[in-house]
Amino acid sequence: MTKTTPKFISISENIIERIKSGELQPGDQIPSENELIKNFKVSNTTARKSLLDIESKGWARRIKGKGTFVLNRTSDHHLIRTLGSIYATRRGFHESLIAEGFKPKNLVLEKTILQDGISSEIGGKHFIIDGPVLKIHQLRYADDEIIKDEIKYISLTLCPRINKMPTEISYFKVYESTYHLKIDEVKQTLSVEIMPPHASENNFELTEATAMFILDSAVVCQGHEVVEVERSYYRGDKYKFAIIANPDYNDSTTEG
Repeated sequence: MTKTTPKFISISENIIERIKSGELQPGDQIPSENELIKNFKVSNTTARKSLLDIESKGWARRIKGKGTFVLNRTSDHHLIRTLGSIYATRRGFHESLIAEGFKPKNLVLEKTILQDGISSEIGGKHFIIDGPVLKIHQLRYADDEIIKDEIKYISLTLCPRINKMPTEISYFKVYESTYHLKIDEVKQTLSVEIMPPHASENNFELTEATAMFILDSAVVCQGHEVVEVERSYYRGDKYKFAIIANPDYNDSTTEG
């Protein structure tokens, strides 16, 4: 007589297969208890047991008040940064690392106000922020290892007193929720260069030449006002980049 597989196991195995196939990436939120109830027509007890089974097998972790997220189980612990994903951008670097199972830390190298503003060329287009502008230069850590060197410039005209906020926040989320800015465009370009250990911009404590991803980005509000410009270096031996084509900014459901 064949033993029937419990329903909660069937559901958990379905989601684990989605993780293994790459449909659900490290840091992605897996379906909630309510979504499982609706999609699989099961009780809340069965849905809860499914989530617990996924977590107990080491594929995901529940973060209280936020949901259950896919853990990073890659052998080399490469982090995934998704370009074109408003969800990932809105979640921010700090929260993304926690969701993937890493311990984040920031080291602020510079935090100052520039009265004259800044200009940056990204993808052949100039993006200008009139002063005053907040400049934040910080190193981003995952499990005590530097993986990102980040410089942000933020409009203090559009976001007054944002310089009083902690630097581990998701600034994109703050633009929307605190300052009620309507984001019209996020312009991003990605390039690669080899950083020698003696380079002046090497803040990674590296002793060998290492490939670096360089991400230049600008966040533009309605009315063509630029709220943020960023230039960041990502360690090429720690990151993989993915791209979402033609995202729907209003309906997208990501990084760092």
